[in-house]
Amino acid sequence: MRQSQLFSKPKKEAPKEAETISHRLLVRADFIDQLSSGVYSFLPLGKRVHDKIEKIIREEMLNLGAQEIYLPVLIPKNLWQITERWEKIEPPLFKLKDIHGKEFGLGPTHEEVITELVRTRIKSYKDLPLYLFQIQSKFRNEMRPTGGLLRVREFIMKDLYSFHQTKEDALNFYQKVKNAYFKIFKRCGLKKVICVEAEPGTIGGELSHEFMVLAENGEDSLFLCQKCGFALKTEKNLCPKCRGKLEKKNCIEIGHIFYLGEKYSQAMGANFIDKEGKKSPIIMGCYGIGIGRLMASIVEVFHDQKGMIWPKEIAPFSIHLISLLPSEKQNLAEKIYQDLKKREIEILYDDRPDKTAGEKFAEADLIGIPYRVVMSGRTLKKGSVELKRRDSYKTQLVKIQKLKEILKNDK
Repeated sequence: MRQSQLFSKPKKEAPKEAETISHRLLVRADFIDQLSSGVYSFLPLGKRVHDKIEKIIREEMLNLGAQEIYLPVLIPKNLWQITERWEKIEPPLFKLKDIHGKEFGLGPTHEEVITELVRTRIKSYKDLPLYLFQIQSKFRNEMRPTGGLLRVREFIMKDLYSFHQTKEDALNFYQKVKNAYFKIFKRCGLKKVICVEAEPGTIGGELSHEFMVLAENGEDSLFLCQKCGFALKTEKNLCPKCRGKLEKKNCIEIGHIFYLGEKYSQAMGANFIDKEGKKSPIIMGCYGIGIGRLMASIVEVFHDQKGMIWPKEIAPFSIHLISLLPSEKQNLAEKIYQDLKKREIEILYDDRPDKTAGEKFAEADLIGIPYRVVMSGRTLKKGSVELKRRDSYKTQLVKIQKLKEILKNDK
């Protein structure tokens, strides 16, 4: 991608109302744009990151044996009433009427819809277990959306739903999803993720866990044992596992899983016939990850005073090629750009003639692509380019003919 053609206008200053690091940097770098409170557009750079996170999540869901579906956002009032969530869900539903006066709620979650769908199709124990997931828009009527993508009113979420014959089978799958979540977060660059038991809230169920990443400006908090690493959300004097000291840490929730049991299947009549011919409620679980929230959380962890530092697998591009060459030698940078593209290396090429070297470097640091490759008159005299990792202050001169091999081996 040529930067001269990229739909992006980075800003020198962050919005005054931006409280979190991720909000400030994502807006400044023009990854996102705020349309209204808690409602954001994803611009090309932001969409590329969002899509890569989505791809990782989809791969890991398919690895679990889940099948992908897509459910409606408009959910009729009567479905919400069956589970008594039309009035009780928190935060309250976005509600609207169609031209005929029929009432709907915009879906913040889809337990009712998926249970209704499965209720009409699952009849026998032979149909179980079943795992269905979607990646879809959600709407939450937040009282005070804050933190950029960390607390919004409209967002994309992956929600997985599982259906089982027995509690034992459901809890076994619950553990498999736990492991898959750790793998997802690790692939996204987050190696230190903490799983803690949590309150089910208005989703309900008998068991729930949140996945947390430590962050200085995190809106949530947990108590972490400095001795054994055990964590919990409620304050105690000592660690219940090893009696070590617990320390309060700020954190951000990046995923939530629930063992629902029979909560929705009982209410909605979702039953199956077991091997003995007995009718029993389907045992359920649900598992969510907000993609924009995860994206913002990654920025909260990976940044410095100059900008974002994207992990390789989710970076918008792999290489930021910056040309400081005079116009008569620009063809040399063009050749490297085309060669790297042919090797299917994702590259952002700063070919803009109207920007100074300082402006190009500042924007490159702000955007946070893993590698910066600079071509200048000084480097050409040595038949080299300057190579720098975004997460390092060191630069090195690399022979042009060796650049492709170095990047390939470190991809």
